[in-house]
Amino acid sequence: MSQALEMAQTIVEKLKTLPPEKQQVVLDFVEFLQSKTIKQELPREDGEPVSALTLAGNLVGCLEGPGDLSTNKI
Repeated sequence: MSQALEMAQTIVEKLKTLPPEKQQVVLDFVEFLQSKTIKQELPREDGEPVSALTLAGNLVGCLEGPGDLSTNKI
């Protein structure tokens, strides 16, 4: 049996012994760890990463509206 499979089984066995509210805490922590591993940049066609700002760059200024919202309190 692979080490990863053994670890997964151990985690599940231990998780089953916890009360539901503690299981929820574990789930929240796992989701937190997953969110930290998701890449923050999208790949270009050539495989190099590119930021979301670069991808949306052609949309900047495409709409008219009020000036600087940080000083123009409407």
